[in-house]
Amino acid sequence: AAGAEVYQQNGKRYGVELQALHQWVLAQVALVPKGQRVLVTAHDAFGYFGRAYDIEVLGLQGISTVAEYGVNDVVRIVDLIVEKKVKAIFVESSVPVRSIEAVRQGCLDRGAKVTIGGTLYSDAMGAVGSGADSYVGMVRSNVNTIVEALK
Repeated sequence: AAGAEVYQQNGKRYGVELQALHQWVLAQVALVPKGQRVLVTAHDAFGYFGRAYDIEVLGLQGISTVAEYGVNDVVRIVDLIVEKKVKAIFVESSVPVRSIEAVRQGCLDRGAKVTIGGTLYSDAMGAVGSGADSYVGMVRSNVNTIVEALK
């Protein structure tokens, strides 16, 4: 087929790039002490990431960004954050910030010093020119944000 060789070469090149990305993520995550590897976001979009890189992922809403969270969800996640002494929680680019702000306020009310560690790209990449406008760039941006806040 026309172009098959080019597609195969591009596929191999991208495979090498993805393997290098994977090794880089492993090295970055290793900078966070094991007990501090807890990723708290509004919804559980990072389960795959947690499984791949040995990070516990806690989501306020479950998988859906449409489902509403309730008081019981906030209490549950606040209890876990306080118990695990989580340092930072994260906003997602595709989810309104109010849910994570409610969780942070609940933590502060309990005396837990929790910061907003930054914004993660979950259901969309960044705008053109943001550095997170490709899959590799998005992963690098998320990992840098997560590691910087949790270590």
